[in-house]
Amino acid sequence: MTADADAILTPSQLNTLARDLLESAFPLIWVEGELGNVTRPASGHLYFTLKDARAQVRCAMFKPKSSWLKFIPREGLRVLARGRLTLYEARGEYQLVLDHMEEAGEGALRRAFEELKNRLAAEGLFDSERKRPLPAHLRRIGVITSPTGAAVRDVISVLARRWPLLQVEVLPVQVQGETAAAQMVAMLARANASGRYDALLLARGGGSLEDLWAFNDERLARAIAASPTPVVSAVGHETDFTLADFAADLRAPTPSAAAELMVPDQRDAIARLRALQRRLATLQVHRLRQAIQRADRAFLRLHAQRPQARLDLLRRRQQDALRRLRQQWHQQQQRRHATLRHAAAVLRTCSPQRRLQQLRERLHALRLRPQGAMVATLRRDALKLRALARSLETVSPLATVARGYALITREDGTLVRSVAQVERGDRVQARLSDGEIRLRVE
Repeated sequence: MTADADAILTPSQLNTLARDLLESAFPLIWVEGELGNVTRPASGHLYFTLKDARAQVRCAMFKPKSSWLKFIPREGLRVLARGRLTLYEARGEYQLVLDHMEEAGEGALRRAFEELKNRLAAEGLFDSERKRPLPAHLRRIGVITSPTGAAVRDVISVLARRWPLLQVEVLPVQVQGETAAAQMVAMLARANASGRYDALLLARGGGSLEDLWAFNDERLARAIAASPTPVVSAVGHETDFTLADFAADLRAPTPSAAAELMVPDQRDAIARLRALQRRLATLQVHRLRQAIQRADRAFLRLHAQRPQARLDLLRRRQQDALRRLRQQWHQQQQRRHATLRHAAAVLRTCSPQRRLQQLRERLHALRLRPQGAMVATLRRDALKLRALARSLETVSPLATVARGYALITREDGTLVRSVAQVERGDRVQARLSDGEIRLRVE
């Protein structure tokens, strides 16, 4: 709305002009401040003021935007709000109409972290029953981290020192920023799909809460909990805790500590191997002595036993085996003969010649059946026809005419039932039993 300098405006016109100017000059703005005078009437709308040490501005957040908030607005809470500047014409005051509002600062991150942590814990995502132990002997692991950070260097160094046989593959991702969580989720999916790794290590060095915020992403926590491959989380320092730590199968205070927890020290393994070698040598000597003793006792028993008796025993066993073999063969032959006899009887019962004779007899019976049915049907129809003819003759006017009566009709075919239907000079027809007569009325 426009007006020249001499125009006279009403208050409503002035407010409309001011509102249009405000909305066109400030289409969408962000404001950070402290909440005050928070009210939420039954309508579900939210009204409050945003203030700092020197000024305040009225704000409104209408339903359903106000119902989508992830926190409870309360007095003194510092927030970051987005909205458009407009004029409330009823009071002639400008106000902010908001479409988004979130808590500001690290305190807001802490509260959001606690809320999400409690919700996921209530779902059982962090239960100890879900966590799986690491394999006793790892052959290959994947380290999901930044390829340029100090954490990956510490991890590789500790693993190489403690267990050189382990194959370590670095799976590069961003560990900070808006896209970091999505990259880690995608890398977890690819690592699990490959089936190459016995375990996965999710690692990052220390930092502020904002720096570590990607590891508090809900999607990442759910991906870690659902991973078929055991996941170790080593994010930040010992005092830093993220949702990834709670969802992982094992949490390490630092990346270096994670490397120490995942593999044994080669010096301990070498010591155990040497002890096992000594034990194996002792056991071999003991078993060899036992074998020598058993061989000596067997030699004495063989020397004491006559070879002819051994041969007689073997001959008897051979004869028994041959007898059982002949008996089993005879029984098997009898079963096969019985099966053949039964098959021959079945085959005779199902002989094609016999089956063909049955089909001929059935065909002959079927041929006679339609002829009898047709004769019976014709007889029934003839009887019905005679009955209908008698009924028709009973009600037919021709029967009456045959007894000496006549049917009088006009030229248009109308039946004359009364003398009132004709006049002098009209032509009519008389229908008799043997023909028609044309008549004129006198």
